Amino acid sequence: MSEKYQTILGGGGAIGEPLARELTAYTDKIRIAARNPKKINETDRVLKFDLLNKESTRAAVKGSEIVYLVAGLKYSAKVWQQQWGIVLENVLSACKEEGAKLVFFDNVYSYGKVEGEMTEETPLNPCSKKGEVRAKLNIRLNDEYTKGNLQAAVVKAADFYGPRVGSSLYNLLVLNNMVKGKKAMWMNNPAAIHSFTYTPDAAKATAMVGNTPDAYNQVWHAPTDTHKITAEEMVRLTAGLLGVEPKIQVLGNAMLRLAGIFQPTVMEMVEMTYQTKYDYIFNSSKFMKAFNFSPTPYAAGIAACVDSAR
Repeated sequence: MSEKYQTILGGGGAIGEPLARELTAYTDKIRIAARNPKKINETDRVLKFDLLNKESTRAAVKGSEIVYLVAGLKYSAKVWQQQWGIVLENVLSACKEEGAKLVFFDNVYSYGKVEGEMTEETPLNPCSKKGEVRAKLNIRLNDEYTKGNLQAAVVKAADFYGPRVGSSLYNLLVLNNMVKGKKAMWMNNPAAIHSFTYTPDAAKATAMVGNTPDAYNQVWHAPTDTHKITAEEMVRLTAGLLGVEPKIQVLGNAMLRLAGIFQPTVMEMVEMTYQTKYDYIFNSSKFMKAFNFSPTPYAAGIAACVDSAR
């Protein structure tokens, strides 16, 4: 095993925690760097750091063979515009200085509204402020690894769902409400196809990409069930496991704007509702074929979420 660390930047979130568990298959030298880091495995090294500080980021990356950027910033277009560029430049600078490989965990905001399936070849065509930020990060990273300045890979996921995931449309709007005996909620069009990536699969895929030399200098879609599911079907599956009626309250943009007066995070969702108005189909066949990987079926993933929520 390497004497260098595999370092997770932003180790406490929906991907960071399961990623730390997955990395034990490859190394016993795992470093978790975050604002408030916590050990996931007994042998983890933890380090408190600030992504917005260049020296702090350099200290977090020092001694690393592979760095996983899985951090999340406050869900605000203004914060993203101000801070994501700084974060990426700090991480790029530290990785190049250390000679470390970088795996960047990303979403699909940079694609914008897509007719048909999203693949790794889908052009960057954002239609939101947050999407514009993510597109700039992708272009910047692609430019660095294309020029040979470092080895890097991007792993993109569709909307999350998974056990103990706080920041996910399914967990927030569907599961958490239904467990409390309330109606599920969804935005705009629950009959539209909407892909969901299961967080344990996404974490496993991120670890696999990081530890596969040939996987660098390209984009990978995290393995996601190929069944074209809708929010209505997610609600029906959840209701069946909970023994309740599959009722949905549909939230339109006007209702979201009204709620956003009191909850800024809800207001931030409005520009992203194109993802729930229209079909949102995520294709991960490239990863599934290259790694011979079968993603968790929705029924099994939802069952695990329900068990966890109970």
